[in-house]
Amino acid sequence: MECAAKGLAAEPCAGGVADRRCGSCGAVAYCSRAHQIIHWRVHKEECERFAEQMRRVNLLSQFPFTFLEPPTLNHELPSTRFFFLQTIKLHEKGLWKSECICGSDVASAKDLSIAAEWNLQSSLCPCTEPENPVPAVLASWEDYYQWRSLPLHSPVAVLLHWPLTLYHCLQLYRLQTSKYDGQDTLCIHYLGPEKELLQLATFGELRALFPGVQIHIELVGPEVPKSRDGEVVNISRYARCSDESCCCKSSVGSEDSSCTAVRLKLWKGFYHERCSDIMKDSKPHLIVAPNAGVAAYSSWMPTIEIIRQTGIPAIFTDFCEEAAYLASCCISSITGQPLKIPVQEGTRKW
Repeated sequence: MECAAKGLAAEPCAGGVADRRCGSCGAVAYCSRAHQIIHWRVHKEECERFAEQMRRVNLLSQFPFTFLEPPTLNHELPSTRFFFLQTIKLHEKGLWKSECICGSDVASAKDLSIAAEWNLQSSLCPCTEPENPVPAVLASWEDYYQWRSLPLHSPVAVLLHWPLTLYHCLQLYRLQTSKYDGQDTLCIHYLGPEKELLQLATFGELRALFPGVQIHIELVGPEVPKSRDGEVVNISRYARCSDESCCCKSSVGSEDSSCTAVRLKLWKGFYHERCSDIMKDSKPHLIVAPNAGVAAYSSWMPTIEIIRQTGIPAIFTDFCEEAAYLASCCISSITGQPLKIPVQEGTRKW
């Protein structure tokens, strides 16, 4: 951790390690007592909030997966994600290519193909229709793995958090309104896609989560390659496994758009710039902005204002509870209203 007073104090930080934690919250660190005193005028307003968040740290990080057990770190490797992918033998393979800094980034990608594989055995990935109907509510990753008959050492959750975040947002939305109930078409505006643009095949899992529902998703963001602006991607099957004898291979070549369950359309640009064009033929039930970083990027402000004007429900997620808190403050300052879904409710289950 860096000294929290770095940049505020006239004197440079003492040494290279900030090992003096705030005794009240434990969330910030300092290089010296002098710098801690200087920073108190800033920290005193956030200390109690940080302390409350720190008390929930264990709750927010309780995952059932066994593949998350800490490995012995090899400092010769460039990153822990690289080491993780090497350990499970998935580095630069199939859908996993963009999970490491060694892989492709969206800007350099020539193809956002959905014809990608899990590169896992069929027993470790959801490559076919589920054996049982989807439960009324999947409240956690453990529920999802049990429903999909996946062992907890399967790493697919690393990629499936995109469609499962959508699922959870839609469950929260249904608690707030009954507009979606009973409809056979569901439209979502998905804001700020980045890495998921290279993992579009994972959105095929929405077919299992919402059986019989046609799902239309408009992916809108500046990271969409200019050459793909306006492109439509139809997903009528699940990402394939590596077993040659698996029945998921029989779906190859059967891309009949009439049976498509998930339709994705790509839009380059900020939502407030493209909204009028998108709305002409796609009014959404829900707007979702995963890992938005609302407080970090001022470009979200006009987008939030546009959403306020439309009156369409929107759910933002962020990478930690403090980022979500700061985002909620930004959103409320524009809408003039408190959030209908509390910050914690959207961060604990998935």
